[in-house]
Amino acid sequence: MTPGVAVLIPCFNEAAAIGAVVRAFRAALPGAQVYVFDNNSTDDSRRLAAEAGAIVRAEARQGKGNVVRRMFADVDADVYLLVDGDGTYDAPSAPRLIETLLEGGCDMVTGVRKAAGTGSYRPGHVFGNRLLTAIVGRVFGRRIGDLLSGYRALSRRFVKSFPALSSGFEIETELSVHALELGIPFAEVETPYYARPGGSESKLGTWRDGWRILLTILKLVKGERPLAFFSAIAAAAAAPALLIGAQLWITFVETGLVPRFPSAILATGLMLTAFLSLVCGLVLDTVTRGRQEMKRLAYLGQAASRVPR
Repeated sequence: MTPGVAVLIPCFNEAAAIGAVVRAFRAALPGAQVYVFDNNSTDDSRRLAAEAGAIVRAEARQGKGNVVRRMFADVDADVYLLVDGDGTYDAPSAPRLIETLLEGGCDMVTGVRKAAGTGSYRPGHVFGNRLLTAIVGRVFGRRIGDLLSGYRALSRRFVKSFPALSSGFEIETELSVHALELGIPFAEVETPYYARPGGSESKLGTWRDGWRILLTILKLVKGERPLAFFSAIAAAAAAPALLIGAQLWITFVETGLVPRFPSAILATGLMLTAFLSLVCGLVLDTVTRGRQEMKRLAYLGQAASRVPR
């Protein structure tokens, strides 16, 4: 039995590329339904997508995360292929991503970008992606190849159990962290990454969106690894408290006096902060485990994608 495949393409002012993208993925996946979700485009993106054969829908709330959330809620399929509408991703690689997903028993397969020619991958984006990817891999204990890739094959049970809380370009980070957090099986496939066509401009700001993604990672670490997060704060507060306190204790032993009350008050405050941070981490860790169990149950409540026979 052949699984139903839906190609999901978020779109904002991509008139220069969207028609070619739709036609390329219709050719690569002849049996798939291609959906373009327009996000308040002011050019001809919607008309060109429809003329190329896509099912065109709209999402009024601005931001890629909002579009992806709407896509995941509205579209029903066995397998989902999420790809940007800017013409940078390789459509012929799509069958390989889906095959890896189904035959490998995975719930997510990420297309790891490899630059095809000059100008396809800006140096600032390369550095930022590597830095953020390394941070997430370090925190969650598993190395990943491309945290910010917008090219992914996803199973139905992943899509229908994914909370999708982000509103912007942080959505790719959230997808990866969701898989790492729940121990969901995923794989990676290298795919060519091309330069945008002429007349197309990137919506991703290297510094603006880089900071937003970094803050999202910090929020996810606080939410999913609270004991480690608050233990780090506790250690940062306890270290100077012990250093200051040791000096005051030596003076007290030698003279029987505590002459520097401001230092004593500071050391006490820092140690109380460390203790409270540690307690917060312990409490929130218990809460987080309960949330993870609920997410896991929601994931297991969805049927796995069917493997073709």
